[in-house]
Amino acid sequence: MHLQILLRRDQLRRWHHDLVAALDARPEVDEVTVAWVAGSPDPDPRLERLLRIDRALHRLPAGRWACIPPALLDAWSTDGDAVHDVTLDLAGTGRHDGARPLGLTFDGRPGEDALLNALLAGRLPVVAVVDRTDGRTVASGRPGSELPGLLPRALDDVLAGVVTIVVAAVADRDVRVDDEFDSATAYGAVRSWPRRVATTAAHAGVHALYRRLYRAPHWRVGWRFLDDGADDVLGLGSVTTTPWRRLPDDGYHFYADPFPVLREGRHHLFVEDFDHRVGRGVVSVVEMTPDGPAGTPRPVLERPYHLSYPWVGEDEGELWMVPESSAAGTLELYRAVAYPDRWEHAATLLQGAEISDATPFRHDGRWWMTATVRHGGSFSDTLHLWYAERLRGPWTPHSANPVLVDIAAARPAGRVVARDGQLLRPVQDGRSGYGAAIALAEITRLDNTAFEQRHVASIAPGGTWGGSRLHTLNRAGRLECIDGSARSPRIRRRPAAERT
Repeated sequence: MHLQILLRRDQLRRWHHDLVAALDARPEVDEVTVAWVAGSPDPDPRLERLLRIDRALHRLPAGRWACIPPALLDAWSTDGDAVHDVTLDLAGTGRHDGARPLGLTFDGRPGEDALLNALLAGRLPVVAVVDRTDGRTVASGRPGSELPGLLPRALDDVLAGVVTIVVAAVADRDVRVDDEFDSATAYGAVRSWPRRVATTAAHAGVHALYRRLYRAPHWRVGWRFLDDGADDVLGLGSVTTTPWRRLPDDGYHFYADPFPVLREGRHHLFVEDFDHRVGRGVVSVVEMTPDGPAGTPRPVLERPYHLSYPWVGEDEGELWMVPESSAAGTLELYRAVAYPDRWEHAATLLQGAEISDATPFRHDGRWWMTATVRHGGSFSDTLHLWYAERLRGPWTPHSANPVLVDIAAARPAGRVVARDGQLLRPVQDGRSGYGAAIALAEITRLDNTAFEQRHVASIAPGGTWGGSRLHTLNRAGRLECIDGSARSPRIRRRPAAERT
């Protein structure tokens, strides 16, 4: 394939260079050339000024939005007369010279202004690569950010996702979100620029004040023992029914990513145990009874780097743990030497990538594993798959990776559960920020060549589970667990017994 990209010399940005380099590295692309053209109208200068204000207030670099000199693309530039098979028009010219014409849209609208206006309106847009011959969507996704309300950060993360989606389209991979843009939800331009600037400044001030008063983020675990036959969250699609009890913490530690295990009639709960004073998480465990935890969670796995999301499961008659170790660029497997307290390193399953919340499960006689992999932007929007005959591996990457780019439905939020003929997958819905809500997705196709899922339910915090976030869902036996947000004041009032 010979691919030509149309760009404006006076509107060249870092993400354009990243895209050209990524496409040039693809095996199905024989040659990439860049043609300089006169394109669409100039972007609204107020958007650029607002971005500069946001970056200054939050002390953020320009990142992928930064303007770069055309000389950085000299290795790919051409006079525009080269023969090519595909034209990717990023300048809004509408020309294609007989080649297959591809364009880029944000919520159905072309141009970077459409992207910025969507982010300003609080929406993470659907990004689509469109064949302009017939209007067909070639690939689509909803890239996101852990901080969507912070405009420069959200823009930088989304642009990284744009590169992933365009590369998937050129590689002819069927990557798409399950709901396309609805024109009724389109957003127009920002109407009150002074108000937007004031809001930006106020947001920066409130954020700084909150960090001074509270340790953040701070998570808490909710748990409950269900009666026989009682519906759980997977069955109800809600957390607002039977009351939840909270795993207590001392304010310096928080507990998150609960994975309960039922073994020999006893329930143990594995959690991420994060110490704010150290800035690093370990894996801890506590036995759970209907009356509450039997003590305080105690560390069972520590490393020089951060650990979280301690998936625990059984294979070949033994218990195994796959914690998240993305800070080390690895995915590691541990074997229970003396359950539940002693674990030994058994294998490094994957390395060289930032892999989040790996979730192995059995399906059709083999092991599968879902996880999100960071491609320079968000940790939570790009889903990859692997499969293996044994949990120890070796693990083979899915031929269609990444199989999904969607901040609303990519990142795992707990164990995959087979129930009533369905393969249900809890996922994180991060459209409103990291850990904001979860959803349930049914895996409808899973084989060596394809992956498909459909949305089943959206689950938001509220009711009997307070707080503003909902992050993980797991169950073992009668014990069901979730987690979400909490506040931890930096100045804590001592209990009366300690003051006397």
